[in-house]
Amino acid sequence: MKKTILLGVLMLSAAAGFAQESRQDVSFSGTGLFGPTIHANGVAANSTGSLGLLTSYRFMMTPHSALELNYSFTQNNQKYCIGGDCVPGFTPTSGVGNPNSYRFHAREQEFTGAYVFSQTYKRYNPFLEVGGGMMVFTPVLDSETNRLGSVGSKGLAGLFGGGLAYELSPSFDVRAEYRGLLVKTPSFGFSNLATNRYEVLSMSTIGVAYHF
Repeated sequence: MKKTILLGVLMLSAAAGFAQESRQDVSFSGTGLFGPTIHANGVAANSTGSLGLLTSYRFMMTPHSALELNYSFTQNNQKYCIGGDCVPGFTPTSGVGNPNSYRFHAREQEFTGAYVFSQTYKRYNPFLEVGGGMMVFTPVLDSETNRLGSVGSKGLAGLFGGGLAYELSPSFDVRAEYRGLLVKTPSFGFSNLATNRYEVLSMSTIGVAYHF
C-alpha cells in the first residue's frame, strides 16, 4: 500500500512539473531556399536560390512530442525552357531572350502543419518533423517576369526535416534546421510548361524561439 501511494505521489509530481514547464513556443527564422532542375515533357525548369522568413508555433503534448504550425515566405525567379533547347544540363538562365524561354518573378508561401519529435541532452535538443500542407506560387508582374497572362498556382506539399535547438535560457533557444518541401512544379497557367513532376525544395533555416 505504501509503495502504491509513493508511486502515485511521484507520478503526480512529475505531471505537475511538466504542467509548470513552458509548453508553447514561437520561432522566427531566416531561410535559404534552393530547388533542383527538372527535365520532363520537353520542358526544363529551375528556380534561383533565395532568402526568406519562416515563423512557427509549437505546442508540446508531451516532453518529446509537439504539434507545429508553419508559415514561410520568399521571392525568386522561376525559369523554364521548351523545345530543342531543353537538353540535359541546360540552365534556363542562359535562354531568357529565346522565344522558348519563360521567366516568372514569383512569391512562394508555405502553410504547413507537422508532428515534431525531440530529445533533450543538457542544453541541446535535436528534433525531427514530418507533416504537410499547401504551397502557393504567385507571379509578380514586373520587369523580371517576361510573360503576360501568368496566373498563380497552389497545391499540396509534403514536409520533412530535422534540426537542433540550443537552449540559451528557459525562455529562449537558437534553432537551426534543414526542411524539405515536396511540391508539384508550378506552370503558372501555361499548359506547355507543365512537367507533371514533383520536386523537393530544400530550405535551410536559423532563428530564435521564445518559450511561454
